Amino acid sequence: PQVCWLAPEQTAGKQKPYMYTQGQAVLNRSFFPCFDTPSVKCTYSATVQVPEGFTAVMSATSWEKQKDNTFVFKMSQPIPSYLIALAVGDIVSADVGPRSRVWAEPCLIEAAKEEYDGVIEEFLAVGEKLFGPYVWGRYDILFMPPSFPFGGMENPCLTFVTPCLLAGDRSLADVIIHEISHSWFGNLVTNATWGEFWLNEGFTMYAQRRISTEVYGLAYTCLEAATGRALLRQHMDNTGEDHPLNKLRVVIEPGFSFFLGVNPDDTYNETPYEKGYCFVSYLAHLVGDQSKFDAFLQAYVNQFKFQSITADDALGFFLEYFPELKEKGVDSIPGFEFDRWLNTPGWPPYLPDLSPGEQLMKPADELAELWAADSLNVEAIEAVDITSWRTYQLVYFLDKILQKSPLPEGNVERLSKMYPKISKAQNAELRLRWCQIVLKNNLKAEYSKVKDFLHSQGKQKYTLPLYRAMWGGSESARALALETFLATAPQLHVNVQNYVKKILGLEGAE
Repeated sequence: PQVCWLAPEQTAGKQKPYMYTQGQAVLNRSFFPCFDTPSVKCTYSATVQVPEGFTAVMSATSWEKQKDNTFVFKMSQPIPSYLIALAVGDIVSADVGPRSRVWAEPCLIEAAKEEYDGVIEEFLAVGEKLFGPYVWGRYDILFMPPSFPFGGMENPCLTFVTPCLLAGDRSLADVIIHEISHSWFGNLVTNATWGEFWLNEGFTMYAQRRISTEVYGLAYTCLEAATGRALLRQHMDNTGEDHPLNKLRVVIEPGFSFFLGVNPDDTYNETPYEKGYCFVSYLAHLVGDQSKFDAFLQAYVNQFKFQSITADDALGFFLEYFPELKEKGVDSIPGFEFDRWLNTPGWPPYLPDLSPGEQLMKPADELAELWAADSLNVEAIEAVDITSWRTYQLVYFLDKILQKSPLPEGNVERLSKMYPKISKAQNAELRLRWCQIVLKNNLKAEYSKVKDFLHSQGKQKYTLPLYRAMWGGSESARALALETFLATAPQLHVNVQNYVKKILGLEGAE
């Protein structure tokens, strides 16, 4: 399951086959013999021979091409096995900074260079200022074929990302900030077990938003965090707050036999990211001084670099670093006990203050109200100029429209006509939400947009919500789901295929 073989039609260029590996969480055991646990770290080297006309790349600190199209790779820093990754295809590269290049199929390389030229170095430099030296040498990005199921996979030295990030206007660059942040949190300091995945993702979300605040300002970052909070709310409403997966410390029960064990991938959801972010924000709130907390994060990375740790290690170090907080017993404040954070499912007991984002949220809230009205106040709507709104402001607006959907008869059609910037967007975050709105309002005239979007990419985060929405919708929406899945299944990652089959009740059916 770890090695993905793509037929030419599953690639962007549609000319040559492609192969890549995806190790997280426990799939690299099917690629090479290893201790497939994040608690063990090692260096590695590899020799890969590929046919003429193909290039091999790996998550390695050094690589060279030898005769016979043979590539030799070395990773000189110890990493957990899940971060060892290989891709082979018709891929070329272009420099975008002093220590960064983009890799992609030839038909995508210009777009990739344009989107990221000069951008990555800025993010890396801010990350180093905040969290300490970048230890991996290079930071390259590989734009994967459209069927790649994830937004990004933080393989060291070479992040694998979805081509959905090529929005044409740099509006989705912050996904890269998230992957860059993993260079410190996750790759350098790693969760020792998948049951404490929040140590990787909660700290990385916090780090991402610290970098974003330095680069884009606090208001925009708070708006982006509000979008994350809305996703957490949605997830908890879907599963029920007291679902055992809505704890930060997830118990991954082994099955009755080795073969029936739980796949940690099945525990993957918004909780470790967004609830984890809230917990790290709560720790910062206890400290009460941003620069002191930034210094703590540097010390934390320095203390545990190249190690795998548990939540107890992390929180123990926090209390030792701030003895005055330890003395005050901050780990057992009623309602906010560290133990409760880790072991009780449900909504985070503390939410960081996102009010600086109000200046961007308020106009979006008010505009959504106008569109949800029974009779439209066209004058008031036309008075709001959304041309200067950046992606997350538009996303926030669309999330509000989705919450208020279905809208009164005819309103969505008018909204579609009035804002081609939204209804005809190429930006994947906007397309996802527009498709959800189309389905929630059963706007059959725009079903083709749902179909086109699902044909154009196979990212899990976009694909599954749309199938859920179609399957929970009208007869015609269900028909659309079946038709689209039958047409696109071959270009989806096998895990995504299986999740969609589950949603459509096709399990066990051929």
